[in-house]
Amino acid sequence: MSSQQPRSRAETPDACPVIASLEQIGSQWRLAVLHELLEGEQRFNELKRSTGANARTLSRVLDDLGETGFVERRIEEDAPIATYYSLTDKGESLEPVFDEIECWAGSWLEGDALE
Repeated sequence: MSSQQPRSRAETPDACPVIASLEQIGSQWRLAVLHELLEGEQRFNELKRSTGANARTLSRVLDDLGETGFVERRIEEDAPIATYYSLTDKGESLEPVFDEIECWAGSWLEGDALE
């Protein structure tokens, strides 16, 4: 019996690219943060307010998105110290994907599901 932990579907050589992609961006909070950052650089509290995520969740999500190369963090050392988050080129490349999802949702989801 192997002592290795099971690999996620995205780590297997025959993984579907859609599944592999969704494992990196597919959580509710990751999508919310990525979508908000399409509007431009934001501070932690701005993201917290706009996404509705609690501080712990948002911190974890931003760390995850930073590790996977979608988000970068910039710290201004002036008093008060401020931390800003923005999309990397990889993150910005998701804009047409969000546009297509919004188009699909407009055609196929009822108004109640979008509110």
